[in-house]
Amino acid sequence: MTERSIAGAAVPKRDLRVAHGDATRKRIMDAAMDVASTEGLEALTIGRLATDLGMSKAGIFGHFGSKEALQLATLEAAREVFLSEVVAGAIAAEPGLPRLTALSDAWLRYAESSVFRGGCIFAGAATEFDGRPGKVRDRIREIVCEWVEGLANVVREGQAAGNIDADADADQVAFELNALELGGNSGFQLFGGGPSLDRARAGIRDRLARLAVSSRTRAAAPKAARAAKSKRR
Repeated sequence: MTERSIAGAAVPKRDLRVAHGDATRKRIMDAAMDVASTEGLEALTIGRLATDLGMSKAGIFGHFGSKEALQLATLEAAREVFLSEVVAGAIAAEPGLPRLTALSDAWLRYAESSVFRGGCIFAGAATEFDGRPGKVRDRIREIVCEWVEGLANVVREGQAAGNIDADADADQVAFELNALELGGNSGFQLFGGGPSLDRARAGIRDRLARLAVSSRTRAAAPKAARAAKSKRR
């Protein structure tokens, strides 16, 4: 059996049901991410979303089955938003310092533009669940590690490319950048704006500037290597 689309083409009823189900799930996820960012993952319940969305509990339960499953699905949806808002554009930058700068700038824009109304979901969730073992905490930890380890890897790429100080501790740099980002996000949310993100931005720029290898140093490096090789002969 089929139904007619607006364009006049025949659309199988099953496809219409799938499309409707996808649209409903997206609507639920958008509401879930809003609650998670403003009130925390623990405030996220099937009953709460049913009330907020004017849906039946059974309708939402059919998509997720439990509060924990809803929380995990919300984390996955938020991760996809984060990847789209922060990583997708920045990853096109040149490896090393340009990419690290682009990622840091994109993170601060993501926080400043209130992609999530209550700020970064993962910043709040990490604090909310840091002492609560379980699947939700494990997934939060994995997502946070994915970001921090990704920053460290970009530092290493820059060291290999010669535009980041070879003596820099990549893991330490990643820790510091992440800490500045989280501090900026927290202050921005707590004070309803203010200078927190600007201070985070200034701190990040200072840290990146101290990582940079000048073009003169990069040009001299091969000569120094050749000189050292010649002496060994």
